[in-house]
Amino acid sequence: MSAETSQKETSRFLAFPCIPHGTLKADKTPVLNRWSAKITNGHEFPGAQAMLYAAGVENEKQMTGAPQIGVATMWFEGNPCNMHLFDLGRTVKRALEEQEFIGWQYNTIGVSDAITMGNQGMRFSLQSREIIADSLETTTFAQHHDACIAIPGCDKNMPGCVLAILRHNRPSLLIYGGSIQPGHSEKRGTINISTCFEALGAHSYGQMETADLEDITRHACPGAGACGGMYTANTMATSLEAMGLMLPNSSTTTATTADSSASSPAKLRECVQAAEAIRVLMEKNICPRDLVTRKSLENAVAVVMVMGGSTNAVLHYLAIAHAADIDFTIDDIQKIADKTPMLADLKPSGKYMVSELAKIGGMKSVMKYLIQAKLVHGDIMTVTGNTLWENVKNAADLNFDPSGEVMIKKVEEPVKKTGHIRILKGNLAPGGAVAKITGKEGTEFTGKAMVFDSEEELVRRLENGEIGRDPNEKTVLCVRYEGPKGGPGMDPQL
Repeated sequence: MSAETSQKETSRFLAFPCIPHGTLKADKTPVLNRWSAKITNGHEFPGAQAMLYAAGVENEKQMTGAPQIGVATMWFEGNPCNMHLFDLGRTVKRALEEQEFIGWQYNTIGVSDAITMGNQGMRFSLQSREIIADSLETTTFAQHHDACIAIPGCDKNMPGCVLAILRHNRPSLLIYGGSIQPGHSEKRGTINISTCFEALGAHSYGQMETADLEDITRHACPGAGACGGMYTANTMATSLEAMGLMLPNSSTTTATTADSSASSPAKLRECVQAAEAIRVLMEKNICPRDLVTRKSLENAVAVVMVMGGSTNAVLHYLAIAHAADIDFTIDDIQKIADKTPMLADLKPSGKYMVSELAKIGGMKSVMKYLIQAKLVHGDIMTVTGNTLWENVKNAADLNFDPSGEVMIKKVEEPVKKTGHIRILKGNLAPGGAVAKITGKEGTEFTGKAMVFDSEEELVRRLENGEIGRDPNEKTVLCVRYEGPKGGPGMDPQL
């Protein structure tokens, strides 16, 4: 291999002509329709203009002067994480019109990890990230959009959106669809989606009646919103907010009201604020590659550690770094884990639901504390046009009074002194592997290995009660052939 070909390649995308940033109109206001003007100004593309008039452009003034903003939702029915996103998109579209912009709403796919968990549908989850990225990239480029507001709701939605905006690199921001409210069972109190999987295990081993399992299944998910613990969706939302890609508190504003009967007023207000923020991004020419930097990636990974987030974040942030042409590896993730404590007492390993973080000021208050504790960088730029510290400095301080609800521990009294995500290396995984160790399992485990050739075989034997009958026998469950080639799909298992 020659020296030239051995050098790391950077991303290459089709260059679209645009009006230079800083160009002023006759009234001395900035030109914001920098890309759409290619097809909306002059007479070179009358067919395109005719189609846009048919789609809703009202007059020549709007055609030639209004920026066109893509409003990308991952809406689909049949999944609470996504079923409300179209309505959020409509709110954004109306807010854009108040800004005298044109909002073009469009949609792409999604996959529910909770619905596909433990079955072959999960093989399509990770690839949905790439389809989402391709969809947003394609629509933004092909339709000559001047900016993008993306509204993700489920696990692979968030990284898919970030990959896309890094590719087209036009002013963009994300609105998180929001977390679901807790479920409630008369017998078991507060429950959530994870309770269903735990109940299945108990039922399989004769420790739960069928009626109790059915009660949990019926009441675990009361309405719209992403799975309520610190699973992948909430992990990515909180950490992307730490990167500056969302408005403050987007990640901890719930999808619905407390009784799940209507959209959260705070989330609807955020949709309006997003239209205001996208104007700022266009006026200042703040683009995704200005926001996704090494420092913001360090912020994201640090927040994953602090919040006790999902191991899937490792997979996604390596992909995001690659898309941004930033040299960021699993070794960097381990270095951050070594110096970052786990502070959040959140499910699935802790006590509280993500929806409850709003009681203590939401992610703004958490971020303020983390910046003061020097665990994240406060000087990174964000989608507000201000730094992260400027966004959160006036937030309420966290309350560490043990008589109250201490969802975030002090740095001096952590859940775990170092990050719960560990990068493992050895003969079983020469390229590295990822483990989630919250500290409650101890620091060492030795047991008899049980090896399975597929996830389905493991699930079947668990459901039949064939594993772990002897409480005194320590067992290590090993599943082979479930990687990107053997799976395929890198499907996780709760």
